Order: sequence, then structure tokens, then C-alpha cells
Amino acid sequence: MDVKKIKLVAFDLDGTLTQHKSKLTPENLATLVALRQKYRLLMVGAGTCRRIFEQLDRFPIDVIGNYGMQYAKYNEATGDIDIKRDEHAPVDRAAAEEKVTYFRQKYGFTEYAGDNVEYHPSGCITFPVLGTKAVLADKLAFDPDRSRRRAIYDEVREAFSDYTVFVGGSSSFDMAPRPYDKAYALGLYCEEHGIAKDEAVFVGDDYGPGGNDESVLLAGYRFVKIDDYRTFPEKMAFLL
Repeated sequence: MDVKKIKLVAFDLDGTLTQHKSKLTPENLATLVALRQKYRLLMVGAGTCRRIFEQLDRFPIDVIGNYGMQYAKYNEATGDIDIKRDEHAPVDRAAAEEKVTYFRQKYGFTEYAGDNVEYHPSGCITFPVLGTKAVLADKLAFDPDRSRRRAIYDEVREAFSDYTVFVGGSSSFDMAPRPYDKAYALGLYCEEHGIAKDEAVFVGDDYGPGGNDESVLLAGYRFVKIDDYRTFPEKMAFLL
């Protein structure tokens, strides 16, 4: 990688910079601060821009949320983010319920807590295999290596062909309306800011089959793989 060409460093958050929905460690925060002195920085996330920004303790950075359906620019004057794009897509709830119920019955996922399907304001949806109110211990024990969900991933993806489908979290399938995914979102940002593909680096942990960072890897961006968020400082050392 020709470091001299790099203008943009983009990041996933959970699993890459932090544990799930946790704050930055002092070491990872210090690394972000150092990177910001040399490069434009960008968060590319699955959650809303506001949730990501607050989890980062309002770190000065542009944020892409909801796989690109939402975009917020950091405002130096206010120390806050300004929402620049906030797309919403309609959802056929009856069809979603029918498809999820089919998979529950076919694969024995008929016992669940809470709702059958989770609907997000953006139009993204989640198929929570154990239900929306499953206890954390059960979710963590359900499919730790993702093999159970990957076994049916292609079938779920075909059924929800209007969505980009991800093997999400510990026990769910997450879905974003097409064409939204992280590669599409990053491409839009680079185009809007005059940044070529080989001038951008993406840093992520969820790059395996069905992972929500996989699209960026397959799109040919320079990619730094993180398998333990605690190694983030050493993985970024080559850019500093």
C-alpha cells in the first residue's frame, strides 16, 4: 500500500474500534486523534449517525449511518453533527412477516421472545432468530461462529431479494434496502469529496461471508482486517 496516496481512512465501529456498543478505549481514542492529524476520517456504520456519534463521545468525525441511508457531517463550530442525508424506504410488513415465519417453521426457530421481525425507521429490517426480547446469554450462545446462519444465508438472501442481507450480531439477519450497503455508501462519500478508490482505506472486522464489511472488501478498497479491537493501534501504525 502506497501510504503517501492515502487521503481518507474509514472505519467500522463495533468489533473494530470497540466492543459491541461500548465506548472507545483510551488507546484506540489516542490512535484516532493521531490519524485525524494526517487524514480525513469517516465512520461507516449500520446504526444511526446519532447513535454512532454519541458512542464515540462526540469525536470530531463525519458519520455514515444505516448503511448509507443516513449521512452526517461534523460541524467544527458547534461540536455536533449536521444530518445531510436521511433516506427512508417503505416496508411491506405482511410480506416480511410471512417470509420470516416460513424460515422459523422450516428450521425450527419457532420459539422466540418478543416480536417476529424488528422494523427500523429507515426501512431496514432485522430477522431476530431468537426474537426481539431474547436475553443476551441466549443470543451469545446461539451461533458464536455464525455457522448456523451462514448455512441458510443464501436462502434468506434470495427470499429478501430487495434487500442487502447480512449475518448480523450474534443471532440475527440484518437487511438494508438495495442498493444500500457499506461499499455503496463509501463510494458515494468518495465521489462527493473527490477521493479516488485507491486514496481510501477501510478498517473493519466483519469481512467474512455475509458480514456487513464484506462488500467493501469485495469492492476492491484497500482494507485493513481487524480480528480483535484491542489490536487497532498496532494495525494502524503503518499509517502514522
